[in-house]
Amino acid sequence: MPDNVEKEVISIIADISGFDEDEVTLDANMQEQLEIDSIKAIEITVALERKYKISIRDEDIPNIITVRQAVDSVSNLIKSKVED
Repeated sequence: MPDNVEKEVISIIADISGFDEDEVTLDANMQEQLEIDSIKAIEITVALERKYKISIRDEDIPNIITVRQAVDSVSNLIKSKVED
């Protein structure tokens, strides 16, 4: 797994949420602390899918609550893509 996934996911979340990267911590709750609503969540999902050429299932999006979960989801999808 690329080490920079965490940094890049944080960068994308920061960009779309309008928060500084240093405010986007792994344990931050995306809805409560970063004010990410469903529209921003979709924007983040699309940005991550484009960047990593992965597909995040729509039904999984509401289950991604923290930044860490987003990083883990992306990492797992990258891993499964490599294994295919």
